[in-house]
Amino acid sequence: MAAKRKTPVKTRNPDLIRGVGKYSRSKMYHKRGLWAIKAKNGGVFPRHDPKPKACPAAEKTPKFYPAEDVKKPLLNKRKPKPTKLRSSITPGTVLILLAGRFMGKRVVFLKQLPSGLLLVTGPFKINGVPLRRVNQSYVIATSTKVDISGVNVEKFDDKYFAKEAEKKKKKGEGEFFEAEKEEKKKLPEDKKEDQKAVDSCLIKSIEAVPDLKSYLGARFSLKSGMKPHELVF
Repeated sequence: MAAKRKTPVKTRNPDLIRGVGKYSRSKMYHKRGLWAIKAKNGGVFPRHDPKPKACPAAEKTPKFYPAEDVKKPLLNKRKPKPTKLRSSITPGTVLILLAGRFMGKRVVFLKQLPSGLLLVTGPFKINGVPLRRVNQSYVIATSTKVDISGVNVEKFDDKYFAKEAEKKKKKGEGEFFEAEKEEKKKLPEDKKEDQKAVDSCLIKSIEAVPDLKSYLGARFSLKSGMKPHELVF
């Protein structure tokens, strides 16, 4: 085992921060005295031509030497953290969607999925919003609550909403110029049954509260003169 050096080797160009040297490339050119070597040889660096070999030996694989200006990659030590749910959003809270196909609709929050997205439903029978995932950045939490104690949402996770990969069919020369009628994708029967099971429990608790059914069915919108920052949801 080789003995350790008593005095550590110091670099001529120490790092100010990781990846950024103290001196520039032109400064290091003068610091290393390359200008003096170039001046002695008529403005060019001396060339040392290799000596002719007596017998050609087996060629070795070339070694890679990085250039002086190669950027040093920075280590990314960031670890993804689970999405924190807003304190105003609790199971049963009525939310207002701010983006997407159902923008302005009121939905009922059921639970937070492992991906951080929110599982919501209209219910579908009241305002046409099915079971779907939404980002909490695009919802407004209201003070209205719905009792969802009788709703079973254990089977719903991110895999439940994953789309199946479809293989593209190769078209022949004749089919390429013909307009093909695209068949509408039908919703699987098991997902329809899941929607009915969730809606049936929700509608019972919604109908028990007066005017809640019409409140969920109405679309949220702002009129002229209304100030959003002064509204109480």
